[in-house]
Amino acid sequence: MLKTFDLVLIGVMTATATVTYTIKHRAELKLEEVHRLEAEIKLEKDTIDLLKADWALQSQPNRLERLVKTYNEELKLQPTESTALVHAKELPMLKSEVPVPDVTEAKVSAKGATVASAKSATEASAKGAPDTKGAQATVKAQPIPMPAPRGEAEDADQIETGSVEE
Repeated sequence: MLKTFDLVLIGVMTATATVTYTIKHRAELKLEEVHRLEAEIKLEKDTIDLLKADWALQSQPNRLERLVKTYNEELKLQPTESTALVHAKELPMLKSEVPVPDVTEAKVSAKGATVASAKSATEASAKGAPDTKGAQATVKAQPIPMPAPRGEAEDADQIETGSVEE
């Protein structure tokens, strides 16, 4: 009986060692992946820093002025006039902010007109076609939003800037 118990313990120890080794191996693989990802992140950050430095060099006013003088004959560039600038509030709305026209559902007569025919009748009446199925549609037009005109009290030197987010 002691021999059977010893064999059971040896089996349990072997299974435990196998599980421990498997967990250790997986942890090492994950650690290697973490190191690889950290190296990629560092490379990307270095690339971003390099691109920012390159952009700073490319957009220097002295360099741009030299380029303008060099290619002035081909490009025919002219300075922007102050009247060509607009405020952010004068820009048109985003597509997502434009109000949707209110279209009411067509009233279907009790003679058994289907939903499909009611929708087609709504479309036809919106286009100006005569109503053949007894359905009626009402289309309300929303006013088109226009940008606010610039006030004379606003300071011409002060330009509002902002970003348009959708």
